[in-house]
Amino acid sequence: MQSLKSLLTPLQYRVTQFGYTEPPFHNEYWDNHEEGIYVDVVSGEPLFSSLDKYDSGTGWPSFTKPLEEWAIVEAEECKGFLCGREVRSRFAGSHLGHVFEEPTPTGKRYCINSAAIRFIPREELRKYGYIAYEQLFE
Repeated sequence: MQSLKSLLTPLQYRVTQFGYTEPPFHNEYWDNHEEGIYVDVVSGEPLFSSLDKYDSGTGWPSFTKPLEEWAIVEAEECKGFLCGREVRSRFAGSHLGHVFEEPTPTGKRYCINSAAIRFIPREELRKYGYIAYEQLFE
């Protein structure tokens, strides 16, 4: 059985396992505009939809809400004198990013590291077993 470290890139491993934050504007999905869903790079848990993604101007993928409320865990996180709300995937426990109160339709902005997620394009949802989410894009 392969170790998690050997299955992920070094950046994916640092982000998901140690809470590292990737650089803004220099990550895979900050400007992705394709239709589809974003899943946990570790477990494949469905996390976010492109329908809830928007350009927050921060340089990271930002979403107004999770695709499935049960898939996200929010927890208070303090590093030094800075505190915020960390976002993790429920089953894998992957560090995804942070959630902020913002003037969006839901009152929240989920600021997510591209390295913590994998994008499944609309036309490949069935291929990867995410058939239930095809209806979102009809």
